[in-house]
Amino acid sequence: MSAAFAPLGFDNRTSLEIAGTVLWGIGMGAQESIMRAAIANMTSPARRGTAYGLFNLVYGVAWFGGSALMGWMYVRSLGWLIAFSVLAQMLAIPCFAWAKRLGHAGLM
Repeated sequence: MSAAFAPLGFDNRTSLEIAGTVLWGIGMGAQESIMRAAIANMTSPARRGTAYGLFNLVYGVAWFGGSALMGWMYVRSLGWLIAFSVLAQMLAIPCFAWAKRLGHAGLM
């Protein structure tokens, strides 16, 4: 759902920009609540601190790197920026599935 934020948020029509902003907010809300709860469900209590630490490390580094790349793209090609944003969010889906499998296998 939040993958649609970039095509809408970078549109020149105010109503679509607002819709994109709302979708971005939904994505951030999910990130800040649902994902953290999912980490708790996927990990044993003994490894939960490590799982949260690893999650926040990867999230922070990816956010910084993605923001730097998107800033560079913004001044060169808005179309490439939008495509990158949507693609990055779609590529996250297999990562979540992989992490869930690791959690159920007792590796996290």
